[in-house]
Amino acid sequence: MIPILQPARPTASEQRPNLFGAQSAMSKFSKIVPFAALAAFIAAPAFGADPEATAAAGAGMTKGLAAIGASLGAIGAGMGIGRIGGSAVEATARQPEAASTIQTQMILTAALIEGVALFAVVVGLLAVLG
Repeated sequence: MIPILQPARPTASEQRPNLFGAQSAMSKFSKIVPFAALAAFIAAPAFGADPEATAAAGAGMTKGLAAIGASLGAIGAGMGIGRIGGSAVEATARQPEAASTIQTQMILTAALIEGVALFAVVVGLLAVLG
């Protein structure tokens, strides 16, 4: 009898690539460089000699960073709630008899995440307007 050759199954990493694609040393380096540049940009006014110029430069930068922080908080919460909803639908499809328990846990978790997002937006707005 002749054995039947089957195609090799792809590994887990080949089946489901991560969000940013393959991770190489260069891609990790390119993700760190913008944060290092941002940290150097933020710290630069702190080393200035003129206190008024430092305060003026820091005020505009603080408002911009607060707006970025508030938007990142809202985006992160939206992604988290979407992932919770998708996982709840998958779990309900796998085990329909547990739908009420899954729905209760999903709503509770989404409410907690929404509270954190609201807090982030309010803090960001207070920093921008205050």
